[in-house]
Amino acid sequence: MDIKANDVKKLRDLTGAGVMDAKKALSEAEGDVEKALAILKEKGAALAESKSDRAASQGMIATYIHPGDKIGAMVEVNCETDFVARGEDFKKLVRQIALHVAGMRPLYISPEDVPAEVLDAEKELYRSQAADRSKGAADKSIAGKLEGFYESVCLLRQPFVLEPDKKIEDLINEVVGVVKENIKVARFVRFEVGDR
Repeated sequence: MDIKANDVKKLRDLTGAGVMDAKKALSEAEGDVEKALAILKEKGAALAESKSDRAASQGMIATYIHPGDKIGAMVEVNCETDFVARGEDFKKLVRQIALHVAGMRPLYISPEDVPAEVLDAEKELYRSQAADRSKGAADKSIAGKLEGFYESVCLLRQPFVLEPDKKIEDLINEVVGVVKENIKVARFVRFEVGDR
């Protein structure tokens, strides 16, 4: 199949993928840009998973102050090398995460960071709400509500404030696919005037 240069460019602009990766994805998708996007997203997630055990001791700290100077956020995001930490793809990602933290108020980085007592309280609330259902229906309802809870309080599970069809973990995986390094959100803090 003949892959058009403008399709390769379009895919690269959308994902930041290299020329060869974009061409390969388009070939696999038989020229369909949407399918190629899905292929690159899947490969980015697989690559992120394969690199998740590697040490991420470099990185950067970024801040975002919302216009009006009443809300701000600071995040630390780590990667494996200083070379990647100085790259524009990584810097843009960290700035986007800082903006997101300011706008969406996450409380934890991932579901694994939610304290057991908070999780137990949520589960108990959902169990009481599903008390009149059969065990199977109640379990399904509780699982669905827990997923919604994670999306509301866990940074990695939240839909990105500027592109709600992508989660923060998807943004990170896209950049992992480009830079080929492990990337982790180390910590964040959000400030709002009068909020203590």
